[in-house]
Amino acid sequence: MIRLDGMEFKAFHGCLESERKEGNRFRVDLEYDYDISKAAETDDLAFAVDYSAVYDTIAAEMGKQSCLLENVAARIARAVRTGFPRITSGKVTVTKFNPPLDGFTESSSVSIDF
Repeated sequence: MIRLDGMEFKAFHGCLESERKEGNRFRVDLEYDYDISKAAETDDLAFAVDYSAVYDTIAAEMGKQSCLLENVAARIARAVRTGFPRITSGKVTVTKFNPPLDGFTESSSVSIDF
């Protein structure tokens, strides 16, 4: 299991016009599986899933506006799964800090297994 935890982005996701105009802080956590045996044996990036490339894929998806966190998480899951065929399964969680609710809520999040 490979984990990329706490990737933070300023993004413009939300249903309210103010969210889409001012933006908010988001966190993305990703874990994924692939057969690491060849990478572990050879110490060669050619046999691994380059997590800097995975990060770039996530950053690109975070840059596309969406109303719903569900849509953001699904797009990230799809892009990671499509872009990195060695990955056999994973889980992505997208967290929005300080969602616009009547009372204080630290964050809201959506997780999708893929």
